[in-house]
Amino acid sequence: MIQLAPHTYATFCKGMSLPTLSTVFAEAGHPVTAGGRSAGWTWVTHDARSEPPSESDGFSVSDLASYVTGFRYEDRADLAEPLETVFLASTPACACEHGQNYMVPHCEAHPFQFVHSRGGVQETYFNLGDRRESRRMGDLLVRELLDAGIVGRDTPAYETDPGFNAGGRLTLRIIADHFGLPSPPLLV
Repeated sequence: MIQLAPHTYATFCKGMSLPTLSTVFAEAGHPVTAGGRSAGWTWVTHDARSEPPSESDGFSVSDLASYVTGFRYEDRADLAEPLETVFLASTPACACEHGQNYMVPHCEAHPFQFVHSRGGVQETYFNLGDRRESRRMGDLLVRELLDAGIVGRDTPAYETDPGFNAGGRLTLRIIADHFGLPSPPLLV
């Protein structure tokens, strides 16, 4: 199971090699702290505490994780797989008033904790744990989240177990299983 170290951004990408993905992030002013390739996914990490919201290109790490899948970078795809990314953040969920709404952009300091992108578009995004998954955009993972009692009208585990899905651990496992994400050594 994947467990992110505190204050970590992790981007998993299908369709780019590690050298290419690392170069894309470095060119945008976000050099990676670690990276690897496993189970068909290339992954890179960033220390969120040392990452400014955006750099020279104006892209935050979470935005760049989405843009990598779009037309701007499609010529850099060097693997046969379609360009697809999963971005995960172990930073606090945005507490800003507008950050509680799912179709309103969060502030730059608090990216969504989960973002799935394809074709340069964020297809599904939400924060993890404490019922935050119910404020989501996109339909991906809804069946899995419903079956686990994380979202929906019937979520008794939240009432009977105060630690249910604490910090989004169950949600993170569902995400990892759904996408077949590897568990990089530096994230455990």
